[in-house]
Amino acid sequence: MMVAGLAAGCVVVLAALVSTVRILREYERAVVFRLGRLRPLKGPGLVGLIPFADRMVRVDLRTIALTIPPQEAITRDNVPVRVNAVAYFKVVDPVRSVVEVENHAVATSQIAQTTLRSVLGREDLDTLLSERDQLNTNLQKIIDEQTEPWGVKVILVEIKDVEIPEAMQRAIGRQAEAERERRARVIHSRGEVQAAENTREAAEILASTPAALQLRYLQTLSEMGGEGRNTVVFPMPIDLAEPLSRILSR
Repeated sequence: MMVAGLAAGCVVVLAALVSTVRILREYERAVVFRLGRLRPLKGPGLVGLIPFADRMVRVDLRTIALTIPPQEAITRDNVPVRVNAVAYFKVVDPVRSVVEVENHAVATSQIAQTTLRSVLGREDLDTLLSERDQLNTNLQKIIDEQTEPWGVKVILVEIKDVEIPEAMQRAIGRQAEAERERRARVIHSRGEVQAAENTREAAEILASTPAALQLRYLQTLSEMGGEGRNTVVFPMPIDLAEPLSRILSR
């Protein structure tokens, strides 16, 4: 009986000793309360606790990827959208993340959701689709300002997907097609203007240089009498053709 009692006592003592020691990894810190009062931050490594007097809260300092559930909102131009996003944050002050808020991860998620809906309601659809980088920056700044008192730093916010009604998708497709046609017409008209300017410049050069005009005339005759052609047309000035026509008509 005495041996059994000693063995049981050793087990109890060993269990008590084990319960007073915690091992924290490099990315973990311990916020310790002794009889309800905050103690200095501990970790990493071995942390000793007083049984029944100390309570330890383990805090992870690594960056956490937080998926923001899809949020439905109406843009400034009255278009219903459904947007989901992801936020990356980390704890920079373990003490405040425990003392100032009950659950910093849940609180950060709620703040991110409400901020996302608020920002979407202030922007129009074109901005949401074309200026996503700027929206991400604004979201990160606003959320970070609200989580800063909790010792939480929001590093990055990214909008992952934007869903819009099918009818609006078709309207956007028609708008994009009309824009492409407009650009094609503008490019074609610019080409016509440049071609006309080049033709005018060539005509001015030929008119001011008779030798160049004669060379162009001979080149035209050569092109007209190319391979496989047996007929050559010689253009005649009108001032020479009229006297000849009167002589032939007599």
